[in-house]
Amino acid sequence: MRTLDIYIAKTILVYTLIAFGVLLGLFTFVNFIDQLADLGVGSYGITDVIRYVILTIPRSIYELFPMMALLGAILGLSVLQQDSELIVMRASGISVYQIAFSVLKIGFALALVALLIGEFVVPRTETMAQRTRTDAMQKQIKQQTATGLWVRDSRAFVNIAEVLPDLSLLKIKVFEFDSENRLRSLVYSDAAKYSSGNTWNLEGVKQTLFDTKQIAESVESNLAQWTSLLTPEILSVYLIKPDQLSARHLQQYISHLAFNSQDTRKYELAFWNKILLPITTALMMFIAIPFVFHGVRSAGIGRSLFIGIMLGLVFFVVDKGFGSYAIVKDIPPFLGASIPVFIFLIIGVILLRRVS
Repeated sequence: MRTLDIYIAKTILVYTLIAFGVLLGLFTFVNFIDQLADLGVGSYGITDVIRYVILTIPRSIYELFPMMALLGAILGLSVLQQDSELIVMRASGISVYQIAFSVLKIGFALALVALLIGEFVVPRTETMAQRTRTDAMQKQIKQQTATGLWVRDSRAFVNIAEVLPDLSLLKIKVFEFDSENRLRSLVYSDAAKYSSGNTWNLEGVKQTLFDTKQIAESVESNLAQWTSLLTPEILSVYLIKPDQLSARHLQQYISHLAFNSQDTRKYELAFWNKILLPITTALMMFIAIPFVFHGVRSAGIGRSLFIGIMLGLVFFVVDKGFGSYAIVKDIPPFLGASIPVFIFLIIGVILLRRVS
């Protein structure tokens, strides 16, 4: 079986890499064309576009892994079927289930690669990509990893530690200067929520005022209002996105959001999708097997490839659609992530039993 495992793995891996190259090239080209629409906004030039597109390639690889595995398995097994190699294997006493197990081994190996990319590469490159884009398009706003978000608001400089999913702010510092660039006031607030008309309601406020001789006077209050040109729409671009975090950091961030009474369902769904990625990738390769055994010799590889693409698209729509439905209907995020996988697993087992 070891020789068989290696042979099947090599064949599937070759065609998986071919599918990977085609899909990645297509998605990268579409991403590049999409970014050209913002060319010239602020200082967002062609160099920034290319840098952004290159930095988003790891995320594309990560998202394409299930589809790539499905197409690679279909193409590889279809070639083996057309060359009668699968028929020879079965005539030698090797069952469909043994062939399926060999396919699943390479599936889990590919899933491990995807998991490593999602955990250690995507969070860094995606953050760098978003920072490249936003810094070029909104030069008055700078985000630093260690010090939070820095914003210039007229004669004031604002430091925001965190933008929460409901677009409220945590730990805000406002440094206000006069026309001669002398510090006039420093305002610290534990939290801020947008009201209306460019007005924010501040909580836990500590204000330090400086006169012309730079003598300080401190004032504290539970509530205050802050008028600023900043709006939630401007700050929404700096929200932490689920696909920017590893599973470990997602778990920590979910606890942090729960402590701050925030809705965590979207982040929990992203967490379970990441955890289930190895199973999803292996599942895509598993359901390719029945379709390959259903008459590739008579219908050709094109038919199997078309079926594979349709299967991948259907799974993608069901997975994303049911995940969104679960959030709206308050279904536990674990079920929102796992039910589509479970449904396709049952379909795969039923189809495999018919050809075994």
